[in-house]
This record gives sequence, structure tokens and C-alpha cells, in this order.
Amino acid sequence: MKPDEAAANALKCVLDAVPSERLLIICDEEKLDVGEAFARGGLKLDLWTRLLRLETSGIRKTVPPRLVEILTSQKPDIYVNLLRGIGEETPFRIKLIHLETRSKHTRLGHCPGVTLDMLEEGALALTEEEHRRMQGFANRLIQALTETVEVEIATEYGTSLRLNVENRPFFTDTMLDWKSMKWMNLPTGEVIVAPVENSLEGTLVCDMAIGGIGKVAKPVTVKVRNGKAEEIFSEDEEAAEKLRSVLKTDDWSSVVGEFAFGINPKARFTQEFLEAEKMLGTVHVAFGNNLDMPNGRNPSKTHVDLLMSKPTVKVKKRDGSTLTVLENNRFTF
Repeated sequence: MKPDEAAANALKCVLDAVPSERLLIICDEEKLDVGEAFARGGLKLDLWTRLLRLETSGIRKTVPPRLVEILTSQKPDIYVNLLRGIGEETPFRIKLIHLETRSKHTRLGHCPGVTLDMLEEGALALTEEEHRRMQGFANRLIQALTETVEVEIATEYGTSLRLNVENRPFFTDTMLDWKSMKWMNLPTGEVIVAPVENSLEGTLVCDMAIGGIGKVAKPVTVKVRNGKAEEIFSEDEEAAEKLRSVLKTDDWSSVVGEFAFGINPKARFTQEFLEAEKMLGTVHVAFGNNLDMPNGRNPSKTHVDLLMSKPTVKVKKRDGSTLTVLENNRFTF
């Protein structure tokens, strides 16, 4: 697919862009090819489009003063962030998101680690019809999960987890919620919930990838008690040590923040976690910040996701009934 066509489809179908709206694209130097594709896509939709290029040198922890000044003075209808996806810059990206969404009126597509290839061949290479089809599937999955109070997750690698989601609604990143104005990642492809923060119990075995770290050479095991990651071990000691470091960022960084299903049929297992986490039939659990999710209460400065393959997911409803949603990576609901 042509990158500008894919970008236009995402702006229209996910962010509900309409002619004459104002689009501000914030783009790292190394993502300029993607930025130019989104700029052309915006112009195709008759959007007032501005591309702001950021210099990238060193590790950013805070939003540069010049960018703060621009964000304070600009009032676009839509932001698109096209940024490198290194884990060390997660605190910078969280602060940037808060600045962009503080008014609760601006829409945001946030893309850490996005590549041109995602627009050409991957999870962003979606026609309007494919976007609508995925959105319909997301709505059906959310409907099936209505009144869920507890989730059980198991995988053939040894994951055995239980978490509580009572009064925590599932939502999707595949379409804009005009009531909450929740920002979303591009590419889209998740149905998500913010678990009760002290509820996650059991063993998590990440056999695929870790957000901000990348693919794991060997599974990484995390022992969780009362919602908090307490032990981490793996034959891939480099990945395990990097995860330990992230989970020591602050008092809340090791506390569960998210559980999500991947539902994008075009998402691939690439080095960029932004795409991998959307793979159809996968699930991931994240530790850290979830304040921007419905009823989320984790204020951490960071957020790290752990991706698992071939999951079986069962849910318990408020009335005591149970439902198998996923079985060995196939949706069964």
C-alpha cells in the first residue's frame, strides 16, 4: 500500500479527521519518511497540516522547552507523534502525551517506534474497509466481555495469571471515543483494560517481546504477587536485567497497569513492539502508568508491556458464569 494512502486511512478512520481541521505532526529526525507520508495523507484529506521535526541526540527524559512553548501556543484538532521507541524515553513520551491531551479536546495518534514499512506492508497498511472490519470485531469482543470481573490467562510456556477487572471497562484503540477523548497508538489493534492494581497474581512468562526492549532470546519469567512484579529471571539475562531496571523507575513502575488482546490481522512479529503487540490472537500485560485508561490509578512515570503467544483466556462474569474468549491464540467467543 502507498504510505500516504495508509496514513490518510488512519487519520480518517481512527482519528475521525474531516476537511479543514488542523493537524500537527511531531516527528523525530529519523522518522522523517513516516512524517512526510502522514503530511501527504493529511493534505489528501484537506487538513491544515504542519510537520514539526525534532532533533534527536541523547536520551530525552523531559519535553524540551521549545516544544513546550509550541504545544502551549498551538491548538490543533489532531496531533500525530512519530517518535523513536526506545524504552529509556518512555518518561519523555508520557509527559508529551499529557501536554498534548491536557485540554481533553485534541485527538492524538501516538506512534513510538513507527516505521514506513508498517504503512506499506504491516499493521498500518489497512484500507478503510479493513479498519471498519477490525472496529466491528473490537465492538463484538467488548460486548462479549461485558460484566467481566475476573480474567485468567494461561500459555504453553507456563504463564498462569489471574486478575480482577471489576468496574474496569474494556475499551479499544481502534476507534475514537468522543466522550473520553482517549489518545490511541497508531497502528491500532487492541482491546484493553486497566486491571485493579493490586489484583494480578501468578506467573507471567513473556516468550515474545518486551516493550522498549525488543524480542527476547529466551522466555522471561515474572512472579507477581498482589499486583506487583517481585521476581524476574531468564536465560536471557540481558533482557531480564533491562526489565528489572525499568520496574525500579519508581514506586508504581512494578505494579500492573494493563491487560490487552491483540486483534490486528495485519500486525507482524517485528522488532518494533508498537506493531508486535497488536498481533491477532496474542495478549500482553503491562506494568506502570494507566491513568489515561478508564478507572486506572497507576501514576508511574513509565509503562512496559510483555507480549505472550498462544494464550488461553477465560473470564468470569458478575453472575458467576464463565466464558473462554481465547483458546491457544484463537478467538472462540
